[in-house]
Amino acid sequence: MFQANLTYVTRFFLLGFSHYPKVEVIVFVLCLLMYLITLLGNIILISITILDSHLHKPMYFFLSNLSFLDIWYTSSAFTPMLANFVSGENTISFLGCAAQMYFSLAMGSTECVLLSMMAYDRYVAICNPLRYPIIMNKRVCVQIAAGSWVTGCLTTLVETVYVLQLSLCGNNTINHFACEILAVLKLVCVDTSMVELIMLVITIFLLPMPMLLICISYAFILSNILRISSVDGRSKAFSTCAAHLTVVVLFYGTALSMYLKPSAVDSQEIDKFIALVYGGLTPMLNPIIYSLRNKEVKAAVKKLLIRNPFGTVLISALNNIGASTLP
Repeated sequence: MFQANLTYVTRFFLLGFSHYPKVEVIVFVLCLLMYLITLLGNIILISITILDSHLHKPMYFFLSNLSFLDIWYTSSAFTPMLANFVSGENTISFLGCAAQMYFSLAMGSTECVLLSMMAYDRYVAICNPLRYPIIMNKRVCVQIAAGSWVTGCLTTLVETVYVLQLSLCGNNTINHFACEILAVLKLVCVDTSMVELIMLVITIFLLPMPMLLICISYAFILSNILRISSVDGRSKAFSTCAAHLTVVVLFYGTALSMYLKPSAVDSQEIDKFIALVYGGLTPMLNPIIYSLRNKEVKAAVKKLLIRNPFGTVLISALNNIGASTLP
């Protein structure tokens, strides 16, 4: 049987949604809209956390990191796909495929760790409010963020290097819209048990373990909230955590369905649509979810937009959305 080392392949052909021409056009329009909204929303969120001194707090520092991750992840996954649709080529170079595989997986892995650290931040803020400024000082926040980035990037480097050393069976057609690591593994004709074991260990380290930390943090948070006598105090505490919990459910739900499903389940077509939610919808919704019921963020956005000639229109729309979400 003919075998070619992955490094000798110069280009890959991405099938994407080419089997469904009508769906492909709809997917392109939706992905373009999601990408533009993701860029706009997350850039605004990063800008206000830098420009507004009232948002120079640990929660917003981590939130700006999350926004930066979402921009990188969506750009690495969607930009080549959108460009290929316009050009009609549906191809990607080996180096481009390797870079896309690494950056999209690295950003997702980093987000897994960062979300768990954000849960810890909420735990300290609610359960130890008096010591919060001391525990979550600037140095600790930078160390936590840096640790999340290093963990995500290094674990992804291990996975990517192992996959790029495998051999193909003369096939360079990827049944996906991007160089997703699981889709690339399906082209390999040699034994992948070692690589799959490494990926399983890393996936358990990056998904169930951070989820366990999040569950423990919120168990303590819930216990503390229920002891608050004031109704307003409980409502404020719940609303503070609601945004983060919503993001966690969206992100981890799609990630688990992709990377921890049984190996016997072969659902590449379904995986493509899950990847759209995981890589497009979640990063787009993050700034919206964190902004709608956050008075500090909404006030900072208004300050930023008021300087723009179109700001009054956007402010009016923001107020209407916020009013519609209130009980």
